[in-house]
Amino acid sequence: MACPYFFPVVKFEDKAWAKPPRLPLGDPYAGVCCVDPLREWRPDETTLREYCNRGYARKNCSRFPEDAEADAVRFAVTKDQDVVVTIYYVLEKDRRPVEHGSLEYSTETRRFTSDDASGLLLKQAQAYVESYLRRKSQPDSEARNPHRR
Repeated sequence: MACPYFFPVVKFEDKAWAKPPRLPLGDPYAGVCCVDPLREWRPDETTLREYCNRGYARKNCSRFPEDAEADAVRFAVTKDQDVVVTIYYVLEKDRRPVEHGSLEYSTETRRFTSDDASGLLLKQAQAYVESYLRRKSQPDSEARNPHRR
């Protein structure tokens, strides 16, 4: 479950993990902390690994707000048919769902078909679906982490 304030920008190499864990966005990402949208902050690699990419940073990350509505975001592909991939998302607080929904992604336009979700959630969903499609198209023999399919 990724941190709900994490804005993924670019995939980063996961050399820091001897055996990379399953990550909420599929692949590890470098990005920006959006706790305070007026003050962009780029987390260091340790913070990215431990909190931004994994979520549940409440009481662990000094930037995480105490009154946050959610601790983490979880994604799953529920349908992959023709040119549409349907992603289901759940926002969690204290490991319980507080909001959920689905998003449809067009592989032709490489965009979500609706803008019902916030920009931050859409950016995380975009990273997730791109990771999913990358792993789906990569042959098992070339995959660094085939167990993450």
